[in-house]
Amino acid sequence: MAKMKTHRASAKRFKRTGSGKIKRFFAFKGHLTGKKTSKRKRKLRKSAVVSKGDQRRIDHMIP
Repeated sequence: MAKMKTHRASAKRFKRTGSGKIKRFFAFKGHLTGKKTSKRKRKLRKSAVVSKGDQRRIDHMIP
């Protein structure tokens, strides 16, 4: 049987940490940033860990 292919769009958006969790970045920072506060834009630069419910779905998409 053939191997499962990696979902390339997901592989570009998510990275696995050393402990096995999945790291993601925040949305809403690509454009229309003039109306957003500096504090909000600064916080959107950081990464976050994927929630427990979403982690199971994303595990199937990225190796």
